[in-house]
Amino acid sequence: MTENTQQTPASNPELPTQYAPAEVEGKLYERWVERGYFEADATSDKPPFTVVIPPPNVTGSLHLGHAFEHTLIDALTRRKRMQGYETLWQPGMDHAGIATQNVVERELAKEGKSRHDLGREAFIDRVWQWKGESGGQISGQMKRLGDGVAWSRERFTMDEGLSQAVQTIFKKLYDDELIYRAERIINWCPRCLTAISDIEVEYQDDDGELVSIRYGEGEDAIVVATTRAETMLGDTAVAVHPEDDRYKHLVGKEIELPLTGRRIPVVADEHVDPEFGTGAVKVTPAHDPNDFEIGQRHGLPSLAVMDEHAIITAHGPFQGLDRLEARSAIVGALRAEGRIVAEKRPYVHSVGHCSRCKTTIEPRLSMQWWVKVGPLAKAAGDAVRDGQVKIHPQEMEKRYFDWVDNLHDWCISRQLWWGHRIPVWYGPDGEIVCVGPDEQPPSGEGWTQETDVLDTWFSSGLWPFSTLGWPERTESLAKFYPNSVLVTGYDILFFWVARMMMFGLYAMDGTPPFHTIALHGMVRDQFGKKMSKSFGNAVNPLDWMDKYGSDALRFTLARGANPGVDVPIGEDWVQGSRNFANKIWNATRFALMNGARIEGELPDPSQMSATDRWILSKLNKTVAEVDAFYDDFQFSKLSEALFHFAWDEVFDWYVELSKTTFFAGGEQAKVSGRVLGEVLDVMLRLLHPVVPFVTETLWTTLTGRESVVIADWPKDSGFRDAAAEQEIELVQQVVTEVRRFRSDQGLQPGQKVPAELTLTGTALAPHEAAIRQLLRLQPAGDSFHATASLPVAGATVALDLSGTIDVEAERKRLTKDLGAAEKEKAQANAKLGNEAFLAKAPDNVVDKIRTRLAKADADIARITAQLANLPQS
Repeated sequence: MTENTQQTPASNPELPTQYAPAEVEGKLYERWVERGYFEADATSDKPPFTVVIPPPNVTGSLHLGHAFEHTLIDALTRRKRMQGYETLWQPGMDHAGIATQNVVERELAKEGKSRHDLGREAFIDRVWQWKGESGGQISGQMKRLGDGVAWSRERFTMDEGLSQAVQTIFKKLYDDELIYRAERIINWCPRCLTAISDIEVEYQDDDGELVSIRYGEGEDAIVVATTRAETMLGDTAVAVHPEDDRYKHLVGKEIELPLTGRRIPVVADEHVDPEFGTGAVKVTPAHDPNDFEIGQRHGLPSLAVMDEHAIITAHGPFQGLDRLEARSAIVGALRAEGRIVAEKRPYVHSVGHCSRCKTTIEPRLSMQWWVKVGPLAKAAGDAVRDGQVKIHPQEMEKRYFDWVDNLHDWCISRQLWWGHRIPVWYGPDGEIVCVGPDEQPPSGEGWTQETDVLDTWFSSGLWPFSTLGWPERTESLAKFYPNSVLVTGYDILFFWVARMMMFGLYAMDGTPPFHTIALHGMVRDQFGKKMSKSFGNAVNPLDWMDKYGSDALRFTLARGANPGVDVPIGEDWVQGSRNFANKIWNATRFALMNGARIEGELPDPSQMSATDRWILSKLNKTVAEVDAFYDDFQFSKLSEALFHFAWDEVFDWYVELSKTTFFAGGEQAKVSGRVLGEVLDVMLRLLHPVVPFVTETLWTTLTGRESVVIADWPKDSGFRDAAAEQEIELVQQVVTEVRRFRSDQGLQPGQKVPAELTLTGTALAPHEAAIRQLLRLQPAGDSFHATASLPVAGATVALDLSGTIDVEAERKRLTKDLGAAEKEKAQANAKLGNEAFLAKAPDNVVDKIRTRLAKADADIARITAQLANLPQS
């Protein structure tokens, strides 16, 4: 990394008149990468700061959620780099088993082929070919956003090293009897033909039907309700609550299962809610997870009545029908037998769908591989309880504990070809052998490897340490594990975060994978609605970056980021952030043209004006405030603090108040020029982590140094000047009050008005020239006639408005507005004084009327004051 040496800036550094993000962002990023600013040295003596990127899918592209999360991580890492930490932001991608296999299978389908036509090895070769040609486009998009990641360390979950880590931990878990094979209910996608994880199931309200069916006859009859009539072919019991008096006489008896010729028992189980429906439920252990548990408790058989394509396999007239066709046919057959007691259509209920292909999920009894999560989940919970790991915001801890304290065993096998193949071999005589990465698999006739691959979350759960070389004890692992912080969405707290916690503690001798989990919310549209293509409100962040620049998008996202809270965003907000970037550009350009400089020590405060001391006091307060917000992950608050300091205090007040000094020249101008240079230097460094591109251009121009990326992070010098702050606040009061009066009188902002200022005896006297310039106030001439006098902040501003406004027309307009406000007040008072109205009106209606009354009172006071201040005719 090149040393950040001091260089002499040009005597008159120049900037283009306008900031053009598209012309600078790409070049700047390439330069940063070429100079190795984002790389991390495991042999460095600097303290480490490590963050992993939540690995995006190799099939993915940058969406607003990525842009949001990456902006926050990049801001953290850029600041830490400037603070002197050896900073590693670890990049990489997930192989995304189902998603990637689906993409390549669709390509094959265009050629009239399936993966089975190629065979397993050739298909996997085809996936690798696709990955090399088309996968990972998100990496280029991350560069567009400005992600400061260590590209030389980029990893992929199917890399040789990461694959070795997967096989190592599988073997370790297997040997410790924490991985086992068993037949249980799983989420099955009949389209993708694989088990899928809970995270890959999307629930939505579907229109279905609720059918009530009479099982049995006469006194033994019992009615059950179901939305999935087709599964009744696999019923092996009816369950009731043991304390339900309605059915006690049936418990232990067998009743007839319609259409099948079978008889099934009635069992008593506390899982049944006697208040729901009829209080009796059909039990289908092979096709429902709750029913499976009931079946286990009561020793019931599990009858699978569908194959992997969700086609009915039960013998009889329904065999060969798709599940939805069978549902209709079975209800029709039951209706013909007089078994249908009630039907409700449509019946809206929550139904799980495959997140990849949107097919309705089918709970299915299947032989799968599982992780016994009990001891792992306990360790993950204890690490947060004992303070090893902090969750931010803290109120999210409850959700974390609710999850890890109630985890079910984890199904880790997937019926795919793309992924980490389970390292288990089956022998001809039922032998099962798990093979580690340095072991030879068994050979000989009859030995075959497990065909299933591992759940993608299995490999991504190793991400914080597998990317650093584990299971080898590398320098990088020693330096950068555990991670300093994990920044991720609360939506995957239960899935990815919990798995990393379990695996990190297990593999790394009880050391958790990170010190802090910083959770953020989801990006939504400006109305708070979830973004979705189907809603028509999805946004491609690249479009906004093309239009407004990457800094504008980043600042908008950071400004909306309150911990754990969803983030609304609209295009007009990005446009506003673009205006902020332009404001920084234009103000810095003005400062450079008017003496802002950084050479030499700051002058002694005794040489500074009150305005200079005020802005330096505000500057140091801002440094302290921004540091505190960063340490608390309060991105919205730190962005607001920077926005208001830069726009309001530096540009709108300090620069404007100092113009008369700069224009006058002399020693005081040199002092203020050095102060302005200091303020811009620190301000641009503070802004850099959030808006890196515009600040890089401006800071290097201002200082002549190599890059703000490797500049020192500002420190609070401790300088405070309460007297100067109070003095400038008085100036601001005068200017603000007179500007308000001018606006009320209909004066244009640039319209000049003769005025007398009585400032003697106040702290305002030294600022008369600046006040006059800011307020466009001309000296009072011989013909001066004070038509309005404003007492403010211990001073008096007398204005001569004769000839500047049509007094009679203005009085007429204000009188009309006053009448309207008084009428509004009278109407509101009448309603609020009506007891009958108050007794019937909703609270929100009454609150609106009270708000109208308060506004009317404020309008009356304002208009009355404006009328009093009008010049007399």
